[in-house]
Amino acid sequence: MSTITIEPVTPDRFADAEHALSGGGDGRSCQCQWWMITNAQWQGTSQEERQGMLRAEVDAGPPPALVAYVDGEAAGWVRVGPRTAQQRIARTRAFADSPHPFDDESVWAVSCFVIRREHRGAGLTAELLDAALAYAADNGARVVEAYPVDPTAAKKSANEMYTGILSTFLTAGFTEVARPKPHLAIVEKVLA
Repeated sequence: MSTITIEPVTPDRFADAEHALSGGGDGRSCQCQWWMITNAQWQGTSQEERQGMLRAEVDAGPPPALVAYVDGEAAGWVRVGPRTAQQRIARTRAFADSPHPFDDESVWAVSCFVIRREHRGAGLTAELLDAALAYAADNGARVVEAYPVDPTAAKKSANEMYTGILSTFLTAGFTEVARPKPHLAIVEKVLA
């Protein structure tokens, strides 16, 4: 049985975060900056520039994500933090149905998962989600919101499911609050 530990992404864990992000999917090129910058900024930056943005974000703190380790190897990543810091969420038309004002700093968002290919199918996303909820609660979040894909409504590639799978969130106690597209849900879990 593998040993799984999950830790905040701090400057001393940046190399581990990069390893987790580089194991398949768009993590390496995105550097988990999609939700942090506007589309124009996204189009105007390279992978190296986005890596620099992530490095600056991690160095400035607080930790913007958690990294999962399987037997000591960085294996997965989840971005979790105040929704107000993830500016693209408020600019995404599909998320306009959120029941919470976008300037509410007590609403946190779980917006991105990356699981290295060799660790997929082992339940790591659920482990990361549980840890993200605990991290949000410990840091004052009132509500955690997320935007998972429902693969039963439309076939999606693994890269298109980076926001997570609806069933994982429902199993973790989230409630669906909106369905802006047949395959896209808005879910929330009230923490306090």
